Amino acid sequence: MSERPIHPAALDEATLLSQCAMTKGRSSGPGGQNRNKVETKVTLTHGPTGVSAHAGERRSSMENHRVALFRLRLALATEVRIGVPAGEIRSALWLSRCKDGRVACNPEHWDFPSLLGEALDVIYAAGLDARKASARLCCTMTQLVKLVKDHPAAFERWNRDRAVKKMHPMK
Repeated sequence: MSERPIHPAALDEATLLSQCAMTKGRSSGPGGQNRNKVETKVTLTHGPTGVSAHAGERRSSMENHRVALFRLRLALATEVRIGVPAGEIRSALWLSRCKDGRVACNPEHWDFPSLLGEALDVIYAAGLDARKASARLCCTMTQLVKLVKDHPAAFERWNRDRAVKKMHPMK
């Protein structure tokens, strides 16, 4: 059995940030003097993939940095696919979050992008077939679909790619 590479969305914070370029800027829109004069908007761009995310709605650049990092992890989970080897593919995180076919993780939890990336990798390796992917991940198909639905951009992309293959959309 070959070991599965770590998805970029599952990297620890220090490693992921070491692969990113960060820029700061001013946010546009309402917010008064602070928004117009202070550079609190943070944009993170992942070097190896070119995927980026930003946040500028908070008052401090530190808070925006935290939000941008979470958004980057979600974007990486949605847009980047890594290979899935034969044999056991579930990560230790997946095993800890999936019990009796149920996947338990709040979409705002730090672990969510890692689980989403892992699920999408398996879905795409299974030819976008939720039934085959759920069998490989040892969870119910309903739970797998719910996990992906918790991030609308990922669910839309899955359905868009299914439409290209002339498959019916997931509901």
